[in-house]
Amino acid sequence: MAGTISDVKKLDYDIYKYSSYSSSYLPENIREDNPSNQTSRWSSNTNTPPQYLILKLDRPAIVTKIKFGKYEKTHVCNLRKFKILGGLEEERMVLLFEGGLRNDAIPETFNLKHRTNSGELLPIKFVQIVPLLSWGPSFNFCIWYVELLGIEDSMFILSNLRKYNMLREVEIVRLFLKHCRQQGYVNSFSALQEETGVKLEDEKMTELHEMLVNRGDFKKTEEMLLEFIENGLMDNYLERQEYKPQWSLQLTPENEPRPGRRGGHQLIIDPMTSTIYLYGGWDGNEDLSDLWSYDVKANRWTLIHERSELLDGPTPRACHKMVYDTRNSQIFMLGRYLDSASRTEENINSDFYLYNTITKTWFLICNDTSQVSGPQLVFDHQMCIDVDKQTIYVFGGRILEPRNEEETTGQYRYSGLFSYHISTNTWTHILVDCEHPTASSPYVQSIRSRVTHSMLFHHKHRKLYIFGGQRGKDYMTDFLIYDVNTNELSNMTPENNNTDTKNVPQSGFTQRATIDCEKDEIYVLTSLSKEKERRDLNINSFWLFSLTKKEWCCVYKSEHSNGENCYQKSQNTCHEPCPRYAHQIVYDSTNQVHFLFGGNPGTNSNVRLDDFWVLRLEKPNRGNILRYCKYLLRKQEYEEITKNDPLSAILYLQTKLYDIIDHSDPVQLKEFHKLASLLFKSDTVDGETEPTSLLTCAVGTTGTGSAPVGGGNKHKQQRADDDGHKEEENLAKVMRVESPKSIEEADTSSISSMSSSDCSNSQTQPPPGTTVVPATGTEKVEGVAAETVTGGHKAGLGKELIEGGRSSTNVNATPSTSRSTENARNRAVDQQFEMKIRRCLLFNKLVDLMPESLCQPKKNISDFVLL
Repeated sequence: MAGTISDVKKLDYDIYKYSSYSSSYLPENIREDNPSNQTSRWSSNTNTPPQYLILKLDRPAIVTKIKFGKYEKTHVCNLRKFKILGGLEEERMVLLFEGGLRNDAIPETFNLKHRTNSGELLPIKFVQIVPLLSWGPSFNFCIWYVELLGIEDSMFILSNLRKYNMLREVEIVRLFLKHCRQQGYVNSFSALQEETGVKLEDEKMTELHEMLVNRGDFKKTEEMLLEFIENGLMDNYLERQEYKPQWSLQLTPENEPRPGRRGGHQLIIDPMTSTIYLYGGWDGNEDLSDLWSYDVKANRWTLIHERSELLDGPTPRACHKMVYDTRNSQIFMLGRYLDSASRTEENINSDFYLYNTITKTWFLICNDTSQVSGPQLVFDHQMCIDVDKQTIYVFGGRILEPRNEEETTGQYRYSGLFSYHISTNTWTHILVDCEHPTASSPYVQSIRSRVTHSMLFHHKHRKLYIFGGQRGKDYMTDFLIYDVNTNELSNMTPENNNTDTKNVPQSGFTQRATIDCEKDEIYVLTSLSKEKERRDLNINSFWLFSLTKKEWCCVYKSEHSNGENCYQKSQNTCHEPCPRYAHQIVYDSTNQVHFLFGGNPGTNSNVRLDDFWVLRLEKPNRGNILRYCKYLLRKQEYEEITKNDPLSAILYLQTKLYDIIDHSDPVQLKEFHKLASLLFKSDTVDGETEPTSLLTCAVGTTGTGSAPVGGGNKHKQQRADDDGHKEEENLAKVMRVESPKSIEEADTSSISSMSSSDCSNSQTQPPPGTTVVPATGTEKVEGVAAETVTGGHKAGLGKELIEGGRSSTNVNATPSTSRSTENARNRAVDQQFEMKIRRCLLFNKLVDLMPESLCQPKKNISDFVLL
């Protein structure tokens, strides 16, 4: 019976090649896992790249994981950064993983890429490990043990090898088809497509190429792109774009009530009514017990009551936690902080409250949850609610004990994971802390508890996500997942966690996290640390973790410096909140907006903040990308018109291009002015570009050809193109669309390598005996047939066209007339050639915005040809 992808086993391999080794630290040592033997490792004899090991499997296999064993102690030669490649041939390997090892004694296992971009399984026979950086910067690289895991069932691999080879063959044919079309080999293109039955791309993309590149029908191209966007063909591209953060300070009229300065308070939101609730906190002098609501739509705060203890509610408190039950419109509150003087037997009780937002009444559920199998009194814990199952989860936090007991032990105790079932009013201790007396029992599940961490519940995945926090002096870097249905606890390793702190939120700083279950995204705001010695390292930063990609990315970093005084009156003039701790943040999933209130700026023990901020994470939308596409098309059409009819170009600039430029934006306005400057340029006989007069251009018949691609102006042309690309990218960002990055230099070189005749072999060509010359009408110039060449006309200029033009030259013409005629003809050819190149590049840029499955391959045959 053939295997499946789930039949993973340890794979045998040999050491095939290596870059170097030192002393007795042979490459073969990595096949034996002996963590107590310091010599059981491979060590390079230098840290100068390239250093590598190539492993050869006994037979092709699907390699899904790689495991690295380590020495029993930390070691400076451990790999801090490395990459892994694999393939069926050693000369052609693809990147399978890039990351790093922690400098500890715990073995690590990483998932390897084992599918192609189209989803087919990827068989490999060679695995190359390339060290990039060791934990000791000047030390050699060493690897202690390597284990490959995957599937090697012969029938299963044979089946996938056939699929893989068929896929490769199709891609090779598609590359040839792309090459033939770009070079104008029309007959070869048709023959290859007919014989193989392989399509270069979707029919829609072929039609787009025909309209834009061959016909130059810009109006029809715009209509097609509008249809593509409306049908969602560019939605994938929009989703891949980075968020652009936009902070704004929510100001309320001075005569209206609003919460005062505080830290350690709690915020929760009712997403159904877009109402935020705020309770308690510490104002720098005392704990508070006021309850506020904020109407997001009306931008109005309302004081529900100032002292809840007078209404059978909780006493003043800070560092408590709240959750909101959207089904019953109820708030649940648990925990609080007590200073050491207040920690007496009478006060150390974990009271548990409920507030009904409809009846506006408090209810004491339990005076002490520790007496009913719940948690003891804790602070800096986390709470989440599973509304569907009516279950509240409480994890972590430091347990408060009577002052005399804490002084006796000298150690802090931490709370485990608890669940509270609302309907039955029952508590369950799910996971005990790792230092709990019962943690050593094989029948008891334990967890390393902590404070100041984050815990979020994904109601669709039915999982709790726990990360960050602090335990004693240790800063936690793990990312835990608890499945509430199966009671399984696991540790997730982000795909881009290469131990480089630039790629993940830094541990030890105050963090506030939210989740969007529809987008499968976790958001984390990190800010000022409570510890004074770490405050010089802090700035605000906002991170996103994709649960789909399992990757962190930094969305935003504060522009505030540590010494800025931007938290009092001057806060109104700031564009973002200052660094702080003891603040709170909530996420309105309906409107996809974050709200931040208050906190401690860490400047004075009595100073707290009362600023209220809104954070919007914006991505380009369909309107933005439509405007961007129109700009690219109209810019190209405008440039073509300027070559032939500058007066028409003026009108086009003032109407079509004017309409899509935001003239209040300086970047777009600058680009608009640069486009206008094209009207005052033309080409001389030798191709040099110089200023000219609009009046001259309006009458001239041969003076508007662009500079040849080759010749003495190649470098000038390249610089101009580079400047144009930079300006285009800048404008793209202003239009809130990222310019596609995947069009590599190879694309440009491949298209630019076309000869004039190659580029001209399009489907529609003028009959032999005529020469196309740029002009404003159909005048005759010394026996040469001239016709207007604009966006909607024929773009073809083949060898037949050139030869035909030569034969039609007046044989009785004087030498000077012949030279000028020939120069005009050459400029016309070069102009059409350049126009075709620019259209090809524009087409590549547009299709890069659409799904790969519909488009031509991104690479070119020239990428694989080395001379």
